[in-house]
Amino acid sequence: MIARALYKHHKFMVVDRAVVVTGSANFTPSCIHGDPGGDPSGDPGSNRSRGNVNHLLRLHSSALAASFVAEFERMWGDGPGGQSDSRFGLAKGGGAAQRALVGQTPVTVLFAPHRRKDPNQGLGLLEKLLLGTRKQLDLALFVLSEQGLADAMARLQERGVKIRLLADPGFANRAFSEVLDLLGIQLPDHHCGLEAGNRPWQKPLDGVGTPRLASGDKLHHKLAVIDNRTVITGSFNWSPSAAHQNDETLLVFDSPQLAEHFSAEINRLWKGAELGLTPRLQRKIERQRLNCGSGVQRGITQGSTTQTNTTGG
Repeated sequence: MIARALYKHHKFMVVDRAVVVTGSANFTPSCIHGDPGGDPSGDPGSNRSRGNVNHLLRLHSSALAASFVAEFERMWGDGPGGQSDSRFGLAKGGGAAQRALVGQTPVTVLFAPHRRKDPNQGLGLLEKLLLGTRKQLDLALFVLSEQGLADAMARLQERGVKIRLLADPGFANRAFSEVLDLLGIQLPDHHCGLEAGNRPWQKPLDGVGTPRLASGDKLHHKLAVIDNRTVITGSFNWSPSAAHQNDETLLVFDSPQLAEHFSAEINRLWKGAELGLTPRLQRKIERQRLNCGSGVQRGITQGSTTQTNTTGG
């Protein structure tokens, strides 16, 4: 039996029940501007920490703020009063996505987690949004470890949708990463096991890359831009842990203006990114082949032994 950690993974604050500040960034030096001792000049040639790649949104909307306040109060209970009424994780009872306006911009907010069979759960919402893509899908993700989302992208590829995916270098090449599916690769884990139900693409995706970052820095976005209009963001990593264990925020904006800003960020990261089967990944594949051969397929009932590694960040 595998012990699974629960993370209170939200990143938000509400000011005067009118302004919400949220996004992918933890409120720490490493996520905002780099660790102490990092390169203060911001020189991209420096190998010193410049901070994890993140974003924050400041949203003026009393209606949206009310949703976040309600989520906070579920977790807070009576605070230090001593009553055992604080609720975290699945004890919050899930709930459906809520909708609000930020100015004239429609916003959908979903607070996780949900049970796997709950029709409101976040991975189902993400899959529905992905399958609605008509022409272009751009992603910048810390984690992609959900098979259903990789399968949805495969259907988009069959329909001729242009897909670009930037993934965090530290997570992209792990055995449970669905980024490997998009590259048409299966990689045994440290126990020589292959992930159950894995489906590497028969036609590998050209538009998969990892950005060049200073040593120790991470691509920490949880970001998608669909058809230059729909923006998906929040604290919600694209993983089963985010959907079914952690306290998370998933936000969807219908805004060409916001999409333009985030597309510019993805374009910035795309410049100089390592694409496809990188030398680092090729070396890892060769090491695992020496150790494991082609690996051993895990049974469906065993599941993945590595899901607890997808929770942080």
